[in-house]
Amino acid sequence: MGFIIPVTLFCLFCVAVTPVLADIGTAVSYDPPYTPTKCGGNSPDQFPEGGMFVAASNGLWDNGAACGRRYQMRCISGPKRPCKDGLMVVEVVDVCRTNPCPATFLLSNRAFNAISKNPNAKINIEYAQI
Repeated sequence: MGFIIPVTLFCLFCVAVTPVLADIGTAVSYDPPYTPTKCGGNSPDQFPEGGMFVAASNGLWDNGAACGRRYQMRCISGPKRPCKDGLMVVEVVDVCRTNPCPATFLLSNRAFNAISKNPNAKINIEYAQI
């Protein structure tokens, strides 16, 4: 009996200090034309199959090192409950061209429609580099 309490407390401690492996940010949709990009110029081969790509904000751009990085993300909230269930994987192909950038990520229309019911919303996302 004296064994159960320490083990239970240890298990509760493990759950309480589990590191969070994702960041929180925002996302908006951006419209074509998607080229030229900072990563692949005018090449149509730069875009991942399925059209799941993003432009990254300056904070993630890392002087171009972000090109080709992949992120797993999901919608967590936004105006008028826009979120669809599920996760998606996107690839960075460009940097946000406006200053200040309107969001952490600018998602291609196809990527944005995969996680949001409202194409004009600014949504809150959870994301992690994979």
